[in-house]
Amino acid sequence: MATRVYVKKQGNGYLNLVNFHIGRSFSLWSMKKDADLEAALHRNRRWVVNNQIKNIIMRCPNQVASVKYLQKKFKTLDLQGKALNWLKKYPCCFEVYLENDEYYCGMTKRMMFLSEEEESVKDMQEPVYADRLAKLLMMTRDQRLNVTKLNELRRNFGFPDDYLLRIVPKYPQVFRVVNHTGRRSSMEIELTAWNPDLAISAIEKRAKKDGREPCFPCLLPPTWVKSWEKFEDFNSSTPYISPYSGLDSLVEGSKEMDKRTVGLVHELLSLTLWKKASIFKLSHFRRELCLPEKLNVFLLKHPGIFYVSNRYQIYTVLLREAYNGSELIEKDPLIVVKEKFGELMQEGLHEYNRRHYLLNLEKKRNRGMIMPKPEKRRNQKSDETSEPDKEGGDLGGIFDPEERKRFYKVLFDDNAP
Repeated sequence: MATRVYVKKQGNGYLNLVNFHIGRSFSLWSMKKDADLEAALHRNRRWVVNNQIKNIIMRCPNQVASVKYLQKKFKTLDLQGKALNWLKKYPCCFEVYLENDEYYCGMTKRMMFLSEEEESVKDMQEPVYADRLAKLLMMTRDQRLNVTKLNELRRNFGFPDDYLLRIVPKYPQVFRVVNHTGRRSSMEIELTAWNPDLAISAIEKRAKKDGREPCFPCLLPPTWVKSWEKFEDFNSSTPYISPYSGLDSLVEGSKEMDKRTVGLVHELLSLTLWKKASIFKLSHFRRELCLPEKLNVFLLKHPGIFYVSNRYQIYTVLLREAYNGSELIEKDPLIVVKEKFGELMQEGLHEYNRRHYLLNLEKKRNRGMIMPKPEKRRNQKSDETSEPDKEGGDLGGIFDPEERKRFYKVLFDDNAP
């Protein structure tokens, strides 16, 4: 972002304009907003936060955490405000109670049931996670990944938090954990056996199913003429290059390398649960996956394939073809369970909002800010309804004398006639 500054020189007025640049880790983005995909990101945001709170509570003794402890964790969840207020918004998910002048939080029975169902699905999906991890390693330069880096994206791919103990040891013929320096940060997972059956991308699977050559789909409105022209040129300039192919014959910056990079990001997003990922976290794998230095700028060149959003100041890339409106087309079994969690969360939020609405309404009534609605007299002849009351004008036919006094008291602050 360029900025102009006037520099004052003593005795000689102002010097010429000086231009300088304020560096940013990400450039300003100008991709047109897609309301449906933005809604999908907004819906997922609340779910992600509450899922992390659930995981924190489950790791606590007796699966109960003090609200004071959760408050300390709020910074890591990118949340502001009081934890107590947030937890009370979801009474169907979290139980908050006071004990010895301190608030504690646990999970409701329905929430516990969903957590057990989620664990059951993870047990059944272990072979799928193993294949997914193998495919990730097969796309890297040296068929290995740093564990610390992989942990940042493990939930995107559906891996359980304890995947190093739960999945990796069960497949010694496929994976191996290595640590050449002895430091925890240098621990890596290495692929020990290449499986050609897994070296087929989502693009290639769909092309084989449809009986055509593999190519990228474009999901842009027909009015985006220039973007369509650029996409057609990109798609037809060179053949599709699989992300599982080698890099020996590719030159950095060439059309072939760009084609492989697009295919690589496409395949990575295809392996995630929500078909989306943080660009910032993906850039951590720049060396292992041979990604461009300015990944965000690269992705912006392909709006027909990827959708880039900076909602919540979290730069995210989504796979356009994976969504129909704001809904995922193909849902992983784990997503189905997580959506039940989302429904439970919305139910609790609706209950919280309704309760607060009624509470605020009652407070206003007690303060005299809301007048009671007059009830019409029943079994009244039509000609009597139009006749004004002799004692109180139009109001005499609605209120009795005592009610009328209270009504005027509210309206005119004890200045009723």
